Amino acid sequence: MRERFASGLNDKAAKTSIEALNDNLSLVIDLSMSVKQAHWNMRGNNFIGVHELLDKANANLREILDTIAERAVILGGTPVGTSHYVAENTKLPAYPTDIELVKDHVKELTERYKMVAASLREAIDVTEDAGDADTADLFTEASRIVDKDAWFIGSNSEGN
Repeated sequence: MRERFASGLNDKAAKTSIEALNDNLSLVIDLSMSVKQAHWNMRGNNFIGVHELLDKANANLREILDTIAERAVILGGTPVGTSHYVAENTKLPAYPTDIELVKDHVKELTERYKMVAASLREAIDVTEDAGDADTADLFTEASRIVDKDAWFIGSNSEGN
């Protein structure tokens, strides 16, 4: 491990948090790329509204990514966000490239947002149990943002 800038954490807590941070870094990067895939390829009802919403949602994900990566460094770790690492470590299913209707993209994105939110909530418990309240708080804030964007995106599904 590199120099740790967070004082008061033991090595075990820092290692647990760094692992949780990198696991979720992969998921959020994958989700971010899924959002862009949808943004670039959707067509149909409510296109412009959802298209613009996805720009905002992706900006939120980029902020979460920076916060996660910076926390890993603070704890003495190395954030790993390479495409190869993400491809090998994401738990999200591959995003379909054969869909174009807004409603289909909304469905696919909402499902992935819910998966990421569940992982973030699990990370809250893991890091809190390890004794790292600050990282648990980071995951709590990230889960709030992901939940809110899941709601905004999902509210565009037909029948709502």
